[in-house]
Parts: sequence; structure tokens; C-alpha cells
Amino acid sequence: MARDLSPEVERLMRSREVNTKKKAALCSIRIVRKVPDLAENFMALAASLLKEKHHGVLISAIQLCTELCKASKDALEYLRKNCIEGLVRILRDVSNSSYAPEYDVSGIADPFLHIRVLKLMRILGQGDANCSEYMNDILAQVATKTESNKNAGNAILYECVQTIMGIEATSGLRVLAINILGRFLSNRDNNIRYVALNMLMRAIAVDALAVQRHRTTILECVKDADASIRKRALELVFLLVNDTNVKPLTKELIDYLSIADPDFKGDLTSKICSIVEKFSQEKLWYLDQMFKVLSLAGNHVKDDVCHALIVVLSNASELQGYSVRSLYKALQAYGKQGSLVRVAVWCIGEYGEMLVNNVGMLDGEEKITVTESDAVDAVEIALNRHSADATTGAMCLVALLKLSSRFPSTSERVKQIVARNKENVVLELQQRSIEFSSIIQRHQSIRSSLLERMPVLDEASYLVKRATATQATISANKLAPTVAPGGLKLPNGVAKPTSAPLADLLDLSSDGAPASTTTSTTPNDFLQDLLGIGGVSTSTAGVPSTASTDILMDLLSIGSSPSQNGTPGQAESKPVHAVPEAIDLLGSLSSTTSVSAEIKPTHSVSQDMDLLDGLSSSTSFSGPEKTVHPSITAFQSTTLKITFDFKRQPGNARETTIHATFTNLTSCTYTDFIFQAAVPKFIQLKLDPASGNTVPANGNGSVTQGLNVTNNQQGQKPLAMRIRMSYKVNGEDRLEQGQVNNFPSGL
Repeated sequence: MARDLSPEVERLMRSREVNTKKKAALCSIRIVRKVPDLAENFMALAASLLKEKHHGVLISAIQLCTELCKASKDALEYLRKNCIEGLVRILRDVSNSSYAPEYDVSGIADPFLHIRVLKLMRILGQGDANCSEYMNDILAQVATKTESNKNAGNAILYECVQTIMGIEATSGLRVLAINILGRFLSNRDNNIRYVALNMLMRAIAVDALAVQRHRTTILECVKDADASIRKRALELVFLLVNDTNVKPLTKELIDYLSIADPDFKGDLTSKICSIVEKFSQEKLWYLDQMFKVLSLAGNHVKDDVCHALIVVLSNASELQGYSVRSLYKALQAYGKQGSLVRVAVWCIGEYGEMLVNNVGMLDGEEKITVTESDAVDAVEIALNRHSADATTGAMCLVALLKLSSRFPSTSERVKQIVARNKENVVLELQQRSIEFSSIIQRHQSIRSSLLERMPVLDEASYLVKRATATQATISANKLAPTVAPGGLKLPNGVAKPTSAPLADLLDLSSDGAPASTTTSTTPNDFLQDLLGIGGVSTSTAGVPSTASTDILMDLLSIGSSPSQNGTPGQAESKPVHAVPEAIDLLGSLSSTTSVSAEIKPTHSVSQDMDLLDGLSSSTSFSGPEKTVHPSITAFQSTTLKITFDFKRQPGNARETTIHATFTNLTSCTYTDFIFQAAVPKFIQLKLDPASGNTVPANGNGSVTQGLNVTNNQQGQKPLAMRIRMSYKVNGEDRLEQGQVNNFPSGL
């Protein structure tokens, strides 16, 4: 139909009636879109319409020319040769025209025609130096004469800037365009400032020096009340940074960091750290800036930034004394900043003697008086203040242990501080406390060598590893499924039926009877695979699987081959009401002594049993046939920790009750918490209702839930479970999932 009617439309475009011409031009636009081959039929007519006086016809003709340029390269070349002069004339006439009521908008003559002409000029001038040169004068006139105190005038100026930046304009004209954007940044209208920032980000690639002149105004936009403008301005500042201006720009950003809104501090901190890492010319400046960021916004600094800082400190031997003194002073003033505490505690543990003895003083640095007791005080305060953070607590305990070796006079006090955490609810801290106490008490001979300074970390390999991990994270984020709002509405205690793909994912085989020659897979086998223990014969069906203690003893046996004769005994397990003090792994390393142990009921912390005092590969345990089932950490991420406690049902060896405890490791409360679990077909699972659906922040409380598990192939196949946790953080849905394969053997 378009082909058949095209001649009639062409005829109507030659009509003397203005409205007919306008309608015919608009119709021809649709024809060109439907049938691009017909574009050549309208090229001459479109060029002739640009000589009309009526603005309606002119706008229609300019739209037609724009469509022709998109549809055909031949049309684009034709219009470049025949329309540039007409477009310049139209733009000059409309810019210099007197007041006309029918076209006036806020005192500006027909801004719509202005903008249409400028857009077409941009298309024609792009990549064509001759056309661009012909446009330069009129574009400069529009840029200088148009008033910027009206919104219509700003629209024309913005389009003029886009055209100047899009064609082969002279450098002076580009500077003029960027100056217009600089004026936009001072406008009260948020939208105008935002589009100016967007345009400046593109202009940097064309003329970075001209954009640099407006650096002060752009920095002021970083402090704007509007969040969108702040973020866009921060991205622009990041692009502006180079080797010559990195120091003043970084200083401005860090000065603002102290008063920035909490919601904006995360983005601001990330950009500052990136700038400092990318453009640091000397290690001292890098360390000073990072210490300032840690002091002002340590709770917003990411872990990988802290790790990179520690790697630099490890390699800067001449600055280690200065660094530990600076961090000690910062720790006294900003002790609530988490990342600062972790880096400072690490440095005090490694370089504590430099802090006390003022080793490695720099020119102009003031001496500080810090005693051995003061250093221990600083770490103790950090441990008490950040007890809910398992990572910080663990680093504090390690630092205290190292200080006990660096400062022998504080050894007894450190021992008391460490011992306070023997009953800590966080298993990691409890285990470290017990093990470290044993090192301080029993192993004086090896303590100094055990607690030497860490070797210098390989900076190059770390940077490669970090870049690889970052790329992997980006790829994982692209592939990660998103949770639609309201998509997770199952109540606690209601398990979603396991689908076939989930069973395939668990890959825990079917319910068929195992062949007599098939080896049973236990957690111990997984441990052997992970540790690369080759040539170990596995037990066949009908032979009880090896207990966890046997694997541990095999791992710890030193200097002799595993015993080939005799069957290992079984250890007796009775109710335990408190976690016994941990088994000491650093005792004397005898290879011939045989030990027989029995775990008895206890209501308090028992005495240490040093496994390495006389433990060998031939050691066996004797006792009744019942296995200890210790608590396990079933799942742990940076945000959530799940522990499982086990209780066997009397009279039914296949049935186990699991007590799950969910702990929130972040500073935000989790609401609408839901726990779901799936198991293979040979296992029956029943979930009890949870104790609540709100998980308090910072480990201040937890949610518990009971699971009843029946393994119908106990002794042949181990327990395995796929778990999924959904919750909300500040109204936003979150989802975490994982697989539990570290169940104790025998369940």
C-alpha cells in the first residue's frame, strides 16, 4: 500500500496549501519507515520544503530529513550537499526573529524548531569536517545569544552543546560548550545539573582539560543534597583524577567523608580507595590516605581493601614502625570503625615492639610513649567492643597471643584475657581461646618460633589473585538468579517438596541396595579426598566406617606408618553439658604411645587433653559402641551462620533430632526469616516451627528450629542436605543457599 500511494503523497507535498504539505510530509515519514527503498523518491522534495516559511511545514520537513538520513546513506550524502545552507538560514532566522505570539515560549521564538534543526545538524555534521565548519558560526551564535534563565532557553543550550560535541567542531567551540555545562552545574534545577553531569562525563573523552576547569564546581555537586546528583558527580570526579591532581582531589573527598550522609559513605569510600590505589605515587602517601579513610569510614571499607593494605604494609619494612604508631593513635580516637580495628590489631600483633620502642621514626614524626601494657590494653578494648564480630574477635586473639611472645611480662595477663573466651557462644572464638591458652601454658619452648612475624606477602601474586576473584564475582553476579519481591512466602516449618532437579543436584544416588563391593562414602572420605591422601584402601560394605577421631589420628601421626593390624576401637559418648576444653594439637610428638580415653559426663569445662602428648598413628581408643556427635557449622557466609546440634532418639538408631541455630553476622536485622531444607529420597525430614522470624543484628540473639531426620540407609549412605534461607533486609528480599555435607559419620 505504501508503494502504491507514494506517488500521490509526493504530489500532495507540492501542494500550495500549507496544512496539506505538512500532512503529506508527516505521511512520507511513515512511508520511509515502512519502505526504506523509497527514500530516494523524497530526498529532493524534503530539501525543497526547507525553503518554506511556515514553522509547521519546516518542523515536518526537518523530521523527514532526519528519517531519510537514518534510512539511506545516499540520502545522508545528498542532504549534506543540499540542506546545510538551508538549515543554517532557518536557525539564524529563528534566533534573530522578533516577537511572534504564535511561536513564542517564555520569550524565546519556537524552541521546538531550534531543537529539531540542531538535532539534524548533529546528524549531518558527524564525521564530516566541511559540514561542521559551515555550522560553527551559527552554533557559536546560538550558544552565546540564548538566554539561560528560562527552561526553554536551557533546552536549546543543551541541544546546542550536544551538537557541538557530536560534530567536528573547533576546540574553541567545544570549550564554549563545556563552559555552558559548567553554568548548568550552578543552576538550582536538579534536572539541569544532572544532565550537565551526564554530558560532562562524555565530554571528558573529547576535551578533558576544559572539563578540569570546572573541577571545583563538580566537587561541590558531590556534596549536593540530591542523591542522584551526588553519585553522578562522584563518578565524574573519579574520571577527572590523574597523576597531577590526585592529591588535592583526594584531600577534598576525604574532608567531605567526615560529614557525608551514612547512605552515601559506602560509595564515597569505595571511590576514594580506588583512586588512592590507582594513583598512589609513593607508599607513605598511600598509607596516610588509607589510614584517614579507615578512621572516618572504617565500617564502610570492604575486606579486599583491608587485605590489600596489609599486603602493602608487609612489603614496606621502612614504614612499618610509622604505620603501627599511626594506627595505634587512630585506634584510640576511632575505635568503633570495624575495618580500622582489624588492620590496627593486626599491625600491633605483628609489630608491637616497634610501637613500644619507637622503631623506624620518620623525619618530623613525634615520638609517642606506649608501654607493653598499653599495647595489650588497646587489643583488649577492641576485643571487648567488637565481641559480636567473629573476624575481629579472632584477629584480636591472635594479636594477643603474638604480644604474649613479644612482651613476656604480659604473658600472664594475656592468658587471662584469652581464657575469658573459652565459653564464648561463637565457636570460632571459643576454639581459638582454648588452643591459644594451651600454647601459652604448655608450649613455651616452641612459642617464640610459632609466633614469629608473618613472612613478607607476595604483592604481585596477591594483585593477580584479587583481579581474578573480582572477575569471578562479576561473572557470578551476572548468572545469579534474582528473587522477585513477594516470591518467597512459605512459612517456617513448611518444607517445599523436593523437585527432580534438586535431587540431581544433590547427586546422592537412589534407594537401591548397595553392591557388596561398593565402598561407603563418609565425611572422612571427603576429608581424605580434599587432603589428597592417595592409596588409602576404603572399607567395604559390612565394615563399620572409621570414626572421626581415627582420621584425626591418622592425620596427626608423625614418623611411623599406619597400623595394619587390629581393628580400631570405638570411643564412648555420654551427655556433655559444656564444651570440653579443646584438644591440644601442639604437645610432644611421640610415635609409640598408646592412649585409651573415655569421655564422661561433665557440667563444667574439663581439663585439656593434649592429643599430641604421646599420640601416634597406632593409637587406638577402647570403649562401648557409641559415637560422639559434635556440633557442626552447617553454613557460614559473611552475613549468616548456621550451627547444627545433634541428639539421637533412644530406641531408634536411624532417627536424629537436629537443633539448628541461625545467627546474624551483620549490623542489619533480618525479618521474615524462612529456613527450608531438602534431602535425598532415602531420608525422611520433618521441620518443626521456628522460634521466630526475626534474626537480631550483630549476633545479639538468634533464631532456632528443630529438624527430625530419619536415615533409612544408615551405615550405608551418609546424611546430606540442601538448605535455603530467605529473609528481608530493610524491606529487600535476600536469598542464600548451600549444601551440608559435613554431618558426623554414623548418622
